[in-house]
Amino acid sequence: MEFITQLPLSNSFDSILVVVDRFSKMEIFIPTDGTMTSLDLAQSFINNVYSKHGLPASIVSDRGSLFVSSFWTRLFQQLKISRDLSTTFHPETEVQTERVKQILEQSLWI
Repeated sequence: MEFITQLPLSNSFDSILVVVDRFSKMEIFIPTDGTMTSLDLAQSFINNVYSKHGLPASIVSDRGSLFVSSFWTRLFQQLKISRDLSTTFHPETEVQTERVKQILEQSLWI
């Protein structure tokens, strides 16, 4: 999971949460805004990922403040989801998501 941020405002959204299933390669794009909190992120995850695809066994994300918050840490512990944080400035950790982000950004002409 990663964000594409600082997009032109559209219907009050200026960011996109990019989620890629590592097994099926399915891509999920969730419109968000820059004021999203960790609780908002959790609700968006439940509404757009969990409710349609079930609970993942593991999640790989960057080290953004929303992903490393104590709330997310506790949530993953309670749900027994393995969390893998990508290494800073090492996009190969999340190569599938990075590639999808590049394609989406090109499609949006960023």
